[in-house]
Amino acid sequence: MAKKKATENRLSATAREALLHILQTRFEKNKSRHKGITWEEVQERLEAAPGKCWSLQQMEETGGEPDVIGRDKKTGEIIFCDCSVETPRERRNVCYDAEALAARKEHKPGDSAVAMAEAMGIRLLTEAEYRQLQELGEFDLKTSSWIDTPKEIRKLGGALFGDRRYDHVFVYHNGASSYYGVRGFRGVLMV
Repeated sequence: MAKKKATENRLSATAREALLHILQTRFEKNKSRHKGITWEEVQERLEAAPGKCWSLQQMEETGGEPDVIGRDKKTGEIIFCDCSVETPRERRNVCYDAEALAARKEHKPGDSAVAMAEAMGIRLLTEAEYRQLQELGEFDLKTSSWIDTPKEIRKLGGALFGDRRYDHVFVYHNGASSYYGVRGFRGVLMV
């Protein structure tokens, strides 16, 4: 994956149209995720922000199945989030952040969740956002997703992740340098 900032990246007109078609189809299929938001207003915002389309394409290509999950009450921005049932396949097997990656002396993963998200122009979900997503469906039934970790926890070497088991959403802790084949991350993008 390219390490350029998302604002430097643009999709071709053909790729943008293909992405918009995928997003519109998903949007219309999952109306319960975004009550009170029309596709026309989403499309208008996306057409005005080509860098955001590039980020959404990165989310799509890595298996995230991004969809609209709401609107920010303060800014009015449309909120896109990875809505794949399990954590995105192409974003698994990563530790939490660059510091954790550097701390591993052997058996290093290929990347970290925070670095991958930044390269894609997105960010990890907070615990509150992760719980909000889980109210819209059942996610991470077999996998888990790193979530944005408070500085106080990260400073002590830990990081947070969430999953859904036994019809309950759990948030756990682990060493930030740990990585597993079933743990990845979900991203959020404001448009």
